[in-house]
Amino acid sequence: MDRPVIFVTTEYGPSRAEAALRERGLGKIEPGLLNFIDAYSETVGLSVSDRPDTVNASCADLSSVGIAISKVQDKIGRKGISLVFDSLTSPYLLSGSEVVRFMRLTLSRFAGEGNSVLVCFDEGSGKEEDLVAMMSLSNGVIKAETEEDRWLLRVLKHPEVRPTRIEVPVEPERAGLEMRVFNPGALEQFVQAGWRRDEAFLRSELGDYVNLFWPNLAHWSGMLWDPKRFPRMTYEANKDDWPSMFKLSKEDEAIKRALFPRRVWLLIKLFMPKNLSKVKDMKKLDKFLEFFAQMRVGIAEYLNDVSKTDEHYIRIHECSDCWGFENIGTVMASFIPPMIAGFSKGLEYWKGLDRDWNAVETKCIGLGDPYCEFKLVPGEMDELRDSLEKDVPVIERIHERLMKRLMGFLLEGKPLMQSRVRLGNDINLHPVWHAMGGEGIPAMGVAWSERYRMALRMGGAKAGKTVGERLMEAGIGEGEAVKRVLDFLEHCKAGKVAVAETIKMSEGCESLWTKFYKKEFYRWEAPCCFFTTGFLNGFFSAVKNQHVKETKCIGMGDPYCEWEFT
Repeated sequence: MDRPVIFVTTEYGPSRAEAALRERGLGKIEPGLLNFIDAYSETVGLSVSDRPDTVNASCADLSSVGIAISKVQDKIGRKGISLVFDSLTSPYLLSGSEVVRFMRLTLSRFAGEGNSVLVCFDEGSGKEEDLVAMMSLSNGVIKAETEEDRWLLRVLKHPEVRPTRIEVPVEPERAGLEMRVFNPGALEQFVQAGWRRDEAFLRSELGDYVNLFWPNLAHWSGMLWDPKRFPRMTYEANKDDWPSMFKLSKEDEAIKRALFPRRVWLLIKLFMPKNLSKVKDMKKLDKFLEFFAQMRVGIAEYLNDVSKTDEHYIRIHECSDCWGFENIGTVMASFIPPMIAGFSKGLEYWKGLDRDWNAVETKCIGLGDPYCEFKLVPGEMDELRDSLEKDVPVIERIHERLMKRLMGFLLEGKPLMQSRVRLGNDINLHPVWHAMGGEGIPAMGVAWSERYRMALRMGGAKAGKTVGERLMEAGIGEGEAVKRVLDFLEHCKAGKVAVAETIKMSEGCESLWTKFYKKEFYRWEAPCCFFTTGFLNGFFSAVKNQHVKETKCIGMGDPYCEWEFT
């Protein structure tokens, strides 16, 4: 800290950045040496920083970031400033190739004035030609990758250091659900309501089902931000659900009673095998597969005629992840395959066998097949990583199809998609929470959870901004545009919305999962409508040049969620 620093944050706020620096040894510093530009909070609808060392901007508006840099530079009044930009991924998501021009005109000019610039960018989040252009503008490039117990740093380009590889050990983060956070009573009521097929346990007016378009929009908007890690995080979170539940049920009788009605528990205890390797034993999971049809996420059937020992095949009809994405060019299912893999792992663990299971989709509506199908095996799968990771053009194609369907609904009143024949287009809140960063988040651990939420916030800002811009281009007035988007939210059963001086949403689907946690352990100190807030903020910034921030939230113990205009 012998030179001034301007730290631009687009993925978190200044307080978190400073805390991370202090964890790494930052001691007492002279006033004016460490300065922040918060380009995150305003972008995703969070309260902006009220700190004397911070200037606020929006990473959706690169000119505002450039102005903020100049403002802080003038305040410092000297050369030799270090500018740290963490990261350019979010501005790229919102502005595309304009980021390359920003680097060339703003950051290169700043460096040319006797300063230095360090820019971070997530490889795989942009077009290859744009990444090449960014790297060509830099005189040094370091590629950083993570493994379970280490960082791998590869110096690819540097004016003084030869290409080299550096390994930095890190302590793996402990993740998983904890028994103490659950409210067994609330959990039991929700599960029992599901077995009774009670559709309005949590939401008396809207019911406990949501149009599948809304969680799919959230999922694929988050994928836009982080194509490599977001699908892996989703898979692991969905897969961990059942192993965690079986583990908690083994440790706590109240949790067991809450999750498994007596007849279900007796079925598991008396008839479920310890080892699921054989076809005749895996076939016994047919009753569990009915659970997915009950939640309306798909009709699953075990294919005993093509399955064999340690290689099982399951077919899904009317899969909610894939419906409406015919011939999109990739496999789509993100909920049922990892859930069944997790159930297999959890059941064997409860029976005394500790081994992993994984699943990979082999047929999909997204590939043009009439149904989806996946392979389930114990242990690792070489093809799983390639199946999960998506190329940017594929994700953009998926997101564009969502946008076209949404604009058809908003402009012409067309259906969001053709209705499924047997299940309709509503799905239970449980898979909705998984898609929108709710129930599965604790299983990821703190660092991954924060990254997942941030991807949803930024993806929501991108989706809302796109919708607002397209409505404006179509000649829809501000008031009418707002009305149509709020009608869309109610059509999807995201919540009941009212707009006056604030936006108020009762029975909002995104944060209701917090009802199952004991408030003394898991009551949120901040709002947790990650995608919805990002979406509203992106939309209103495009349509009315206004930003919103969530000031009340069900997750904080409030009776409804509310957003104020800023």
